[in-house]
Amino acid sequence: MTEVLTANEHGLARAAQLLRDGALVAFGTETVYGLGGDATNAAAVAAIFQAKGRPRFNPLIAHYPEADEALSHVVADDRAVRVARTFWPGPLTLVLPRRADCPVALLAGAGLDTLAVRVPGHPVALSLLRMAATPIAAPSANRSGAVSPTTARHVLDGLSGRIAAVLDSGACAVGVESTVLDLTGEQPVLLRPGGVALEALEALIGPVQRGLPPAVAGEGLKSPGLLASHYAPGLPVRLNAVSVDEDEALLAFGPPLPEARCQFQLSAAGNTAEAASRLFDGLRWLDAEGARVGARRIAVMPIPEFGLGLAIADRLRRAAAPRG
Repeated sequence: MTEVLTANEHGLARAAQLLRDGALVAFGTETVYGLGGDATNAAAVAAIFQAKGRPRFNPLIAHYPEADEALSHVVADDRAVRVARTFWPGPLTLVLPRRADCPVALLAGAGLDTLAVRVPGHPVALSLLRMAATPIAAPSANRSGAVSPTTARHVLDGLSGRIAAVLDSGACAVGVESTVLDLTGEQPVLLRPGGVALEALEALIGPVQRGLPPAVAGEGLKSPGLLASHYAPGLPVRLNAVSVDEDEALLAFGPPLPEARCQFQLSAAGNTAEAASRLFDGLRWLDAEGARVGARRIAVMPIPEFGLGLAIADRLRRAAAPRG
């Protein structure tokens, strides 16, 4: 049963503890209600996708209580620092290269080498983030494809019984999602319009490209709702493997194949939530270890396409897609 918590000292403490324990808590921001989970806990991040019924591993936004903390997990240039100092706390998300030592789970960034970060402009959200003492991954707190929630009641209408708690933070003032600005390249790109006006951004950092760069092979989502290159391993990927060749590394699911000399187990128990939490770490490990032992390909055992298995299969098909 989903707890409804009041946004007072007791409710905030309870919500923060649940988040630290790996549970999911919805909370209000100035934009919409977010479905929060510990961004450094891959299992908690996987639970977000499961609760939303999200069909793909879209990147999630990592929320922080302070700009300095957010920027410590990414590579921030002068533009990013200026924008952060001007618009944070507030309804703006920055997409930046993630640092090598960034503690945020790879699954939260959908396996990309970038990370979407923001500092929300809502006193309850900021208090919760400080008390939780960890970055919080938080997409909108609704079932995938449904209208974004702006009250606690909206959250319960879609997620009651699927999450641990909702922290009733009142109605959201802005009511639309944050603006998403990509600063990973020389040209700033507006990935999603939202609570911070494009004109205000351009007044600060100059021209911002509207829309997206040309689509590329194996495209995926760089931020919620938009397209960019997904991480794919350097080794080719073969799906639905029931045996392993001598020159293949294995991404295992369920009982492993004994002939594999180099393998990474997603879930020996066949649990798709556990597999989702380990997917991107597994692909990266096999890419490096497989190359070290001379493997020429990654074989992937069949994964059932229900629940989070749908999202895993979607990501693996992208990884296995022909390369230009």
